[in-house]
Amino acid sequence: MEIPYTVHARQDTGLYNAKLGIWLFLASEVMLFGALFSTYILLRVGAAPGTWPHGLLNVPIGTLNTIVLITSSITVVMAWASLKMNQFSRFKLFQAFTIMLAMTFVIIKSFEYHDKFTHYEVILNDGKVVDGHLVEKTQEHVVIHPAAKHGQHAAEVKIETSQIKKMENYGPWHNTYLAIYFTLTALHALHVIGGALVIAYLWGPGSQMWKTDPERFTNRIEVSGLFWHFVDLVWIFLFPVLYLL
Repeated sequence: MEIPYTVHARQDTGLYNAKLGIWLFLASEVMLFGALFSTYILLRVGAAPGTWPHGLLNVPIGTLNTIVLITSSITVVMAWASLKMNQFSRFKLFQAFTIMLAMTFVIIKSFEYHDKFTHYEVILNDGKVVDGHLVEKTQEHVVIHPAAKHGQHAAEVKIETSQIKKMENYGPWHNTYLAIYFTLTALHALHVIGGALVIAYLWGPGSQMWKTDPERFTNRIEVSGLFWHFVDLVWIFLFPVLYLL
């Protein structure tokens, strides 16, 4: 039995089945991320003045990742356009760039995560706070490289374990802001990885359909591209909300 509307559009919707399906799926994704963004806004507005953290994220790194993801959206469009012009080799080239850019985004994000998990706030028994990256930790002492302030690099600080009242890294448990940051960016990263896996499949073994049903294959590339554009759009909202505001 042949599945209808895999290539040509339905008369009632003007869309072929896969495109209708992806739009319905993206509608549910909008509700998911919309709820999380709304939660962030309500928590921030409800926070006491001066208590919401600022400056915890690396803006240049976030900007770089934004450029990487926007560029990948361009290569996705170019890959689809190449198929429309019957240029399969150019499609392979552009989608290879898309996959590499997706991997670059995830690698950069992993470095950001690593930075947060090695960044500690150490509260001493006398109430003083030492904030910086962990250099060394033993049973007797810890060594912290204090966070740079105003471009000045401070010397490493050696703290005896007996002097430490509390020591906690900047993971999602540190404060509400970081909990939201890790929730939103980790969920987004999972979407990047999932989308990249689909694109990689269509670039690799899935591309065999081009030989037997090129128009349907082109439609599949368009559908995967729509999802990728959504992933890009979510990050365009995430970047200013988390990094800049």
